[in-house]
Amino acid sequence: MDMPNETVEGVCMGKKRLFNTMAAVLVAAAQPAVAASPGAVVATASDQRSVTLTLYNDDLALVKDVRRVALGHGFNQLAWRGAAAQMHPETAQLRDLSNPAGFGVQEQTFDFNLLTPQTLLEQYVGREVGVIRTHPGSGAETRETATVLSTAGGVVLKFADGHVETGTPGRLAFPGVPDALHDTPTLTVSLDSPAAGAQDLALSYLTGGLSWRADYVAALNAADDRLDIGGWATLTNRSGAAYRNAVVRLVAGELHRVRDAQPLARTAMAMAAPAAAEMKQEALLEYHLYTLQRPTTLADNQSKQVALMSADRVPVRKEFVLEGTREDYSSQQGEIGRTMKVGVFVEFDNRGGGLGTPLPQGIVRVYKKDGEGNAQFVGEDRIGHTPKNETVRLKLGEASDVTADRKQTAFQKLSGAGRFDYVYESAYAIVLKNAKPDAVGVTVREPIPGDWTMVSESQPHAKVASGMAEWKVKVPAEGQTTLNYRVRVRY
Repeated sequence: MDMPNETVEGVCMGKKRLFNTMAAVLVAAAQPAVAASPGAVVATASDQRSVTLTLYNDDLALVKDVRRVALGHGFNQLAWRGAAAQMHPETAQLRDLSNPAGFGVQEQTFDFNLLTPQTLLEQYVGREVGVIRTHPGSGAETRETATVLSTAGGVVLKFADGHVETGTPGRLAFPGVPDALHDTPTLTVSLDSPAAGAQDLALSYLTGGLSWRADYVAALNAADDRLDIGGWATLTNRSGAAYRNAVVRLVAGELHRVRDAQPLARTAMAMAAPAAAEMKQEALLEYHLYTLQRPTTLADNQSKQVALMSADRVPVRKEFVLEGTREDYSSQQGEIGRTMKVGVFVEFDNRGGGLGTPLPQGIVRVYKKDGEGNAQFVGEDRIGHTPKNETVRLKLGEASDVTADRKQTAFQKLSGAGRFDYVYESAYAIVLKNAKPDAVGVTVREPIPGDWTMVSESQPHAKVASGMAEWKVKVPAEGQTTLNYRVRVRY
């Protein structure tokens, strides 16, 4: 049954009043939340001297945050505000760069239960709050006390006379903000300082929510024999913290990490003590480390691209490849023929002219100009981590003007007396057609199982692997070439 318009409007206005009320309370209560426990030393982003980010591919980063903090001699309670919300607290390490001797951490607790209207209400379940009502006619305000019974799916309040109300009977007033709530993720540290005064403290920790990936853009020339390529590092920050003027380092490689069988719920934890010149590359164990040559700012919930490498007029080789499928060479095929697709590949060597450094894994997107000079997308492929001097090979798609038809032309079972001694002989014809105005070369690869011998063929093959025969076939312009071969297979 439809609700009356005035009822719907009342519900909407009630929800709006609840949001405005709680938002106003949150703003009023935010300032007390900034302060830590009484007597604690507070370190904020304004105290930051430097920050360094080392990003890995696997949604992981190492953060090193250096701040200038005034400590007292002996025991201190330090509230380190603005840490990443996805910090792995078990990896946090606090060091004193100014006075390392005698500095020690006794305990540290990570609080990431942030202050919101909902979390504030949840903290007051079972406690009293003020309810302020405004008379719709006179505007006069009245105040009474109620106990919060529940916040699941809404607010349930019990008043002093015993009656219970739900929804938004008025503005809610809270006596204060509980210590468990913070307006920003905070690491609270109990420590011993060997000296009093301003000191440089460095907090290092691993965090989720920070990652990077490599993306490449390549442009082929008209002859398909040269390309220009540029690499970009895409940095993504969803860690719950912002990093201003950070030194950024990127690690390319697959790190081994221990995975928990069952992820643990996060709780407060206490624990004891485009130019190539844009990136500097070096080896790090068996990985590769790239350092951005100037600091950058990475805000929370932001992606940013920085130049990784660039190279112009890189020699490239284009190849047409017909990849066969693993046929059943032990049976007769009744089909007359089968059309097969010919793949288009390009490859280049990672050496010289802006190349010659390890290329991180990523996607290479290739473009080519049309007759009007507009760049058109012609395909993409993913590459793995590629060392220097290695070949980069990209599959761009399937050819339209180069096609192939394959059929079995003969089949014979030669023997089969022994249980494991079956010999078959079969013949095939592969017709390669070229509609282009220029001749092309097609590499034909046929996977052949078992112990095989080539009985006859129209042109020599190469045995590139134990189960693979390969032919290099020339196909004339606007013409065709037929590859015939007969093979004997023993199972």
